[in-house]
Amino acid sequence: MSDYLALSQRAAQAGGKVLLSWIGRFGVREKGPADLVTEADWASQEAIREVLLTAFPNHGFVSEEADALNASAEYCWVVDPLDGTTNYVHQLPHYAVSIALLHHGQPIVGVVLDPVHEECFTAEKGRGARLNGQPIHASSVPELSQALVAASFSAKVQAPSAELDQFIAALLECQAVRRTGSAALNLCYVAAGRFDGFWAMSTKAWDVAAGVLIVEEAGGVVSALDGSKLDLKVPHPVASATRQLHEQFRELLQKAASPS
Repeated sequence: MSDYLALSQRAAQAGGKVLLSWIGRFGVREKGPADLVTEADWASQEAIREVLLTAFPNHGFVSEEADALNASAEYCWVVDPLDGTTNYVHQLPHYAVSIALLHHGQPIVGVVLDPVHEECFTAEKGRGARLNGQPIHASSVPELSQALVAASFSAKVQAPSAELDQFIAALLECQAVRRTGSAALNLCYVAAGRFDGFWAMSTKAWDVAAGVLIVEEAGGVVSALDGSKLDLKVPHPVASATRQLHEQFRELLQKAASPS
């Protein structure tokens, strides 16, 4: 295990501990429609930032709950201190801390911690993906009809929309579709073989940077909707367990999102 991965895990545990400690005692305010923010976001972020930047003060730090700090640095931490805020507010036990380390804009370390179930998904570039230290692998599902897939939507979905058109198309062609409320965990579940595919059109870099690396290191495939390499500046991934499934899944979603 590298020093970067060990540090990432320590930071994620610090953030997760804060989230658990705030359950039932935070106030809620509206940042936007159906986009709940809690004081716990900020407390988790600060716990994570203290661990990471104390060790590497010259590294960049980008988070959902803070302005970018030195984001153009050679090494930059991309952090979501609470992915799945609405679940958290409603005490639905499906949320996570997500931490990625980027080197020249590319993820080299990824950690996603589910503090409730004590599941820590990790990956290092070129070294595979793990769950609580044990290797994990994406499934071998080759066909849409056999695939359990997940989706992340924007906070308030409008109708008509490409997202809804994609959702309907997936419902009709896949075995089943889930919307869980955590993009980071959706990606990790693809990596662990629990889901066979995942897509999102409204995610940010901090939602997916760690999870994308974890999927790829678990043998899965991630791309942009058009099949090009995913750009974290436009972080809307399509992730699949296998190459064969990916081509079918991506084409289905692309066709559904295209104007008629």
